[in-house]
Amino acid sequence: MEMFKLTPFVADYIWGGTRLIDEYGIKTDKNPAAEAWVLSCHPAGPSVAADGEFKGKTLEQIYEADKSICGTHGEKFEFFPILIKLIDAKNNLSIQVHPDNEYAMRVEGEYGKTEAWYILDCDDDAELILGFNRNVSVEEFKEAAQSEKMLDIVNKVKVHKGDLFFIEAGTMHAICKGIMLAEVQQNSNTTYRIYDYGRLGADGKPRPLHVEKAADVTKLCPPVIPDAADRKTERFENAERAELTSCDLFTMFSLSVNGKYSGLCDETSFVSLLCTDGSAKVTCGGKELEFKKGESIFIPAGSGEFIIEGNIKILETRI
Repeated sequence: MEMFKLTPFVADYIWGGTRLIDEYGIKTDKNPAAEAWVLSCHPAGPSVAADGEFKGKTLEQIYEADKSICGTHGEKFEFFPILIKLIDAKNNLSIQVHPDNEYAMRVEGEYGKTEAWYILDCDDDAELILGFNRNVSVEEFKEAAQSEKMLDIVNKVKVHKGDLFFIEAGTMHAICKGIMLAEVQQNSNTTYRIYDYGRLGADGKPRPLHVEKAADVTKLCPPVIPDAADRKTERFENAERAELTSCDLFTMFSLSVNGKYSGLCDETSFVSLLCTDGSAKVTCGGKELEFKKGESIFIPAGSGEFIIEGNIKILETRI
């Protein structure tokens, strides 16, 4: 099965901007363009094959026809396992939490959501919310969610380009204004909104909160922040590949190529390549694709060697 590019689904959430269009070349009529789901089998926003034998088919249709595209690591999952997004936070996202698999399957009928954020760009003073600044009780949590008191107990973290944050299910979090990031997450769209700054939705009404469900699943404690100094980095003649994070759901790498680089897509997993800057030519199985910023390539498991030639920065994801 040949590699192919994916055309993303675009979400126009009220906090988004236009950088995905202006800087990443995402084509959409939606304004704002808050998220581009660059690799998605989720029914709420599927990605579509942009070329080749599967052109016009959703990734979900391709997967359902041949689940071996995920590789042997995909056999343990009931559904396609992950979803990858580009996110442009022009304004603050709501403070929210995602349930774990057990709670989500029982209550929502889909996976829970563990995710990771790779900061692509940010304002000098940008920050995000991750967990609490101290241990809190369920009662304090519920009371704080009804007012600005929530902002007094959240843990705020300064962010920098290249940072990686791993957000395990149950960790309260929020992306704040001035951040552009790539997100790799479980294939789920279940979000419990805790606090939304008193904001109104597109219909002029306050967006619904889910405080009771959030109280069931939120870890009411400070978070663990990853240390970038612990990253394992491989250096090649024309490339550098650093492991950003790894868990039993996915592994993420930052890959910088200046020249020619050869990678391998074996039988264990597909390879997702998301161009975060620059451009290159990608060759695999006799097929060539031009690859530029904002584009996503899916290489099915077992495709063998792939070659990247150019000056490019890539987020590489495997399961």
